[in-house]
Amino acid sequence: MKNFTQIQPAKLNENTIKLIGNDWMLVTSGVLPKTPDEHHTWNTMTASWGGMGFLWNKNVAFVFVRPQRYTFEFTQKFDKLTLSFFPETYRRALEFCGTKSGRDYDKAAETGLTAVQTPNGSVAFEQARIILDCTKLYADDIRAERFIDTKVISQQYPKHDFHCMYVCEINGVWVKEAKIS
Repeated sequence: MKNFTQIQPAKLNENTIKLIGNDWMLVTSGVLPKTPDEHHTWNTMTASWGGMGFLWNKNVAFVFVRPQRYTFEFTQKFDKLTLSFFPETYRRALEFCGTKSGRDYDKAAETGLTAVQTPNGSVAFEQARIILDCTKLYADDIRAERFIDTKVISQQYPKHDFHCMYVCEINGVWVKEAKIS
């Protein structure tokens, strides 16, 4: 990937709470089309829920996708996904990708984002400043009966449209501005 440097996940020197919760990210799954006529081979959506950590002796990311989101079809079908983080100048593109469906819009064309293939074969974006290239390890649906604080259900899930949680191994971290410690 042009203009990106690969670093070890532990060398990413970012506040992940700010990175995910405030800056947001694009969750992308699928593959780039093989021909110009091929459509709907990948999709992306904005997310502000998730996490990163260490589990099962692996660097991992926790990704949450609601089943009604078009991206869910791709996260279910493909084993790989990316998390792309952008400079603040792309906030409108992230807003668009979080409020419009890939069923109805070509999000890349509408926002000016350029899809690129990662070395892992996933789809990410040339304009990102950080890309996490991931492979799914585990998936499970969030269930009402598992909540300890049941207020979360009425506050976050009034329609009972619970997310699917993916635990993904971080296979590669790609940065434009190496924030290395």
